[in-house]
Amino acid sequence: MKAMRFHEYGDPGVLTYEDVEQPVPGAGQVLVRVAATSFNGVDGTIREGFMQGPIPVKLPHTPGIDVAGTVEALGADVDNVAVGDRVVGFLPMAEPGAAAEYVLAPAGILAPAPTTIPLVDAAALPVVGLTAWQALFDHAGLTAGRRVLINGAGGGVGGYAVQLAKNAGAYVIAVTGPSSSDRVKSAGADEVIDHTATAVPAATTSVDVVLNLAPIEPAQLASLLTLVRAGGVLVNTTVWMPAPSDEQRGVRGIDLFVRSDAGQLARLVALVDSGELRVDVAQRVPLAELPAVHAQAAAGALHGKTVIVA
Repeated sequence: MKAMRFHEYGDPGVLTYEDVEQPVPGAGQVLVRVAATSFNGVDGTIREGFMQGPIPVKLPHTPGIDVAGTVEALGADVDNVAVGDRVVGFLPMAEPGAAAEYVLAPAGILAPAPTTIPLVDAAALPVVGLTAWQALFDHAGLTAGRRVLINGAGGGVGGYAVQLAKNAGAYVIAVTGPSSSDRVKSAGADEVIDHTATAVPAATTSVDVVLNLAPIEPAQLASLLTLVRAGGVLVNTTVWMPAPSDEQRGVRGIDLFVRSDAGQLARLVALVDSGELRVDVAQRVPLAELPAVHAQAAAGALHGKTVIVA
């Protein structure tokens, strides 16, 4: 089968499109014929070698932690899926990924794919959708009537976070650049702040939850903390910069490390199929052109969610 792999850490040029042996599922595993994966920022940091501690991949490594595809074969002791099922999943980050024609997946991480969108587009859902869900509900405990500020609302996670927060009955303040303002408005944001035109703390009033999705400076993150009401929460996804807290006011700072959860993913799929959650795909790129996507991301020129079609 064909796969995209890197044999050493480095810039996007280390990615090579090559023939590899098709894997065979073991106990508890499923062989998935990949329709698509997607690009996530962590794919670039893994390739560069910056995540060797928390995500110890074995070289050569195939990237791609999202998968959408069709079940091709089952290992022993698998009874939750059947050959021919269309599935989505968030793959183990240290194992070979879905930038290939076939990938092995633990059966327990898979959920039925949405039926109302193309299977390739479903690859845009798992990691970013789960990140948004876990940030808002597992960690921030968001409920109806709360005010939430989403910094970095124009990105892949942000688009889902705006929709999920609005669906939950929250008042949503989206912070983004001018190129994304129309998209976050259409996703349901009640207010949109252009961070290139004004300082965020001066542009709005206090909130119950801040969700930071952007790689900002520590001083900027600290300024967002001042917007959080006593007893509120700041959830931060930029894991290289710890979330600040304010113990005197009872404001908790939480660092989010997204985890695979088939049950939560199935709930996200149900929202997609009911029309309550929109999956936006900025571009669809053939697997052989994945190095160009990594180069786009490294140059800061990748906007929206990119799906990689196997």
